[in-house]
Amino acid sequence: MRRGIVAGGVAVVVVAGGGSVLAWSADGDEAETGHEAPLRTVAVGRGDLVDTETVDGKLTYGDVREVWTGASGVVTWAPEEGATVKRGGTLLKVAGEPLTLMYGGSPMYRVLKNGDSGKDVRQLERNLRSLGYGAMTVDEEFTGATEAAVKEWQDDRGLEQTGMVDGAQVAFLDGPVQVREVKAPEGKQTAKGQPVLTVAGTRRVVHVDLDADKQDLARKGAKVSVELPGGAKVAGTISGISEVAESTGEGQDKKTTIGVDIALGSAGTGRFDEAPVSVELESERRKGVLSVPVEALLALRGGGFGVEVVDGGRRRLVPVDAGAFGGGRVEVAGNGIAEGVKVGVPAE
Repeated sequence: MRRGIVAGGVAVVVVAGGGSVLAWSADGDEAETGHEAPLRTVAVGRGDLVDTETVDGKLTYGDVREVWTGASGVVTWAPEEGATVKRGGTLLKVAGEPLTLMYGGSPMYRVLKNGDSGKDVRQLERNLRSLGYGAMTVDEEFTGATEAAVKEWQDDRGLEQTGMVDGAQVAFLDGPVQVREVKAPEGKQTAKGQPVLTVAGTRRVVHVDLDADKQDLARKGAKVSVELPGGAKVAGTISGISEVAESTGEGQDKKTTIGVDIALGSAGTGRFDEAPVSVELESERRKGVLSVPVEALLALRGGGFGVEVVDGGRRRLVPVDAGAFGGGRVEVAGNGIAEGVKVGVPAE
C-alpha cells in the first residue's frame, strides 16, 4: 500500500492499492471520499518502549581460571579436557598422589595443622563434613577432632596420614569445574606453583566482546534476550563487565572492545561450546509512554507526522509529535491522542 500525504492548506491524501482515495481538509475534517482505503485499526497503547541493538556473542562457560599445585614431580594422571570435577574429585596426580578439589573462596596458602585457626580452617572443616568425615565442630579452630577427620580422609585418598593438609593435596575453588585445558599432561614434570590446568565453572554464560564505543549498552544486572543456535530465545542477565578495554588489529583494522558476560540461569542451552549467538541489548527505555505501531505513522509533506484516528465510521488526521522508536512501535503525543484511541494502519 502507498500512503501519500499532502499538507499546507490543501488536503492530506491516502492512496491505497486499487486506486481508492480518501482525502482530508487541512483542519483534519473528511473532505471527499472515493473507495475507502482498506485499513485495520489498533489502539494507542501505554507502556514502556524499549529500543534494542543486536550484537554477536558466544556461548561458553564462566569463571575461567588456572589451577596450580603445591607438588613437584612427574604428572602420573591428568583428566581429559571437558571433564567435570566436583568436590572430593581428583584434579591431577603428581607422583601418584592426588590433588583434590574442595570448595572455597580462599586459596590454600599454608600447611593447615592442629593448633591453627582462621577462615581457611573453617573452609577445610566444611568440606570434610560435606564429604562425610569427622564429628568435629565446623569453626575456625583446627582441633584434635579436625586432625582425626583429616587422617581418615588421607587414608581413603591413599595419602600419608599426617593429619596436616597443604597445597600438594588440596586446591580450593569456588565450586565444580570443567577442565578446559591440561597444561601438565601425563608424563610431564611439574613444579610447585606452576599452572597445571585451566578450568571453568559449570554454569553456561554468553560472552560478548562489545565495541568500546557501545559500552553504554551494557549495564550490570540488565536483562537481555539471547538467540541460541537453532533460533530459540532465552532470557539472560548481564553478570559482569570488564573494566579494562582490549585492542586487537592495527591501523584501520584496529578494534577496541570490552568483555561482557551474560548469565543464563537455568535456561536450556544444549551442549554447544563456543557456539555463536545473538544478543539483544537495551539501548533506550521510555517508561509509561503512549505509542502506536510504526506503520500507523504518516509523514506530512510540510513537515511533522500524523496518525489517522478512527472514531466509528469517521476518520480524521491528527498531527502528532513522534518520540522514541523501539520494538516496532513509536512514541506519540498530540491533541486527541490518548490510551485506547483507535488509529488506522494498512491492512495486511
